Amino acid sequence: MGVIDRIVVENFKSLRKVDLALGRMNLFIGANASGKSNFLDALRVLQGIGNGFTISEILDGKPKSATSEVWDGIRGGSATALSLGADGTSAVTMEVRGRLEGNSKNTPGKWEFQISFVPNLGVIAYERFQVGELIYVGDPREYVSYYSGRSGHPPDISLGNTRAVLRRLSHSPNYYCQKDHVDSARSVVTLLANAQRVDPMAALLRSYSRVHHVQRMGDHGENFAALVSTLCQDENARDSYLSWLRQLRPEEIEIVDVLHGAVGEPMFMLRENGRDFPAPVLSDGTLRFAALAAAFFQPDMPDLMTIEEIENGIHASRLRLLLELLRSQAEAAKTQIVATTHSATVLDWLREDEYKTTFFCKRDESTGESKICALADVPHFMDVVRKRPVSELFSEGWLEAAL
Repeated sequence: MGVIDRIVVENFKSLRKVDLALGRMNLFIGANASGKSNFLDALRVLQGIGNGFTISEILDGKPKSATSEVWDGIRGGSATALSLGADGTSAVTMEVRGRLEGNSKNTPGKWEFQISFVPNLGVIAYERFQVGELIYVGDPREYVSYYSGRSGHPPDISLGNTRAVLRRLSHSPNYYCQKDHVDSARSVVTLLANAQRVDPMAALLRSYSRVHHVQRMGDHGENFAALVSTLCQDENARDSYLSWLRQLRPEEIEIVDVLHGAVGEPMFMLRENGRDFPAPVLSDGTLRFAALAAAFFQPDMPDLMTIEEIENGIHASRLRLLLELLRSQAEAAKTQIVATTHSATVLDWLREDEYKTTFFCKRDESTGESKICALADVPHFMDVVRKRPVSELFSEGWLEAAL
């Protein structure tokens, strides 16, 4: 389990340059096209790097093969990856700093990874990795210098320029690189790759799952019922999950379970007052909340979970419940959360310490550049919010004017 503490993104889509310190739970707010989704796309680029895809595959997509699943490219692909007005040979730069937590002696503490790539060419122009000490740095189009800890000039290594050196180092044999460097790289690529985008689609949540049990559901809710079936096999997980669902519905939920089809395939269901309600008759909002809640009890939890527009389909009176769910699971260090919302209501339920990791996004109409700033860093915000609700500041445009 690990966490990203800081991320710097330059020249990516509308993000000319953003530098953000992240926490366990991070909310991004702002109008449509203000840069929220572009930031999530930047996180997905890092996920693709962790998975070992080429730059072109990360941006434009990768079809299913015998050794890998389908990878959906970034919205707009390589053609729109650069900031507006940037030269076609310019590079996108991403710098990530974080921590890895564990008891293993091979688990690194603080680490830094930086990569620059040219989207139109699909090549990496610069890469650097360090864990306490510098491990490697250079331009993979020529070579990178690997610092082995020995005296003398660091050896130059040519590893190709379409896939990240970090991923290659994580799979290097120990006779080629130091074992602790390989272990560190493997831990970091695992953290970057172990991300989950949770964007449930009602049609998938209402359908039968193709398998009986899973450890993690798909990004859009694929095999949601199979995940619930797995949770129901664990009494503690089932009861915890059920306790959240009971707060959602006005009627008392007696049981959360699955129905079975002709060949045993599961379908989600709830029982209220002795009546079974299968997924097809439940509202979109109930199903979406049920899927989001189930995601936080998956046996195979991601290191990073992203959720876009958390309020979709959720009644305003239940948004506070959803926020409490995100907060409780983040505080339990089960996963790091990055979520977006358009809801002003959610903001009034934030704690003061959460203003540091709630980010307001604003698009400059003249340049198209997105500015992203933590609420706590918006000029005069901390003084004004003690007199007026955050929802008013957001809805009335005060934040827009102040940033």
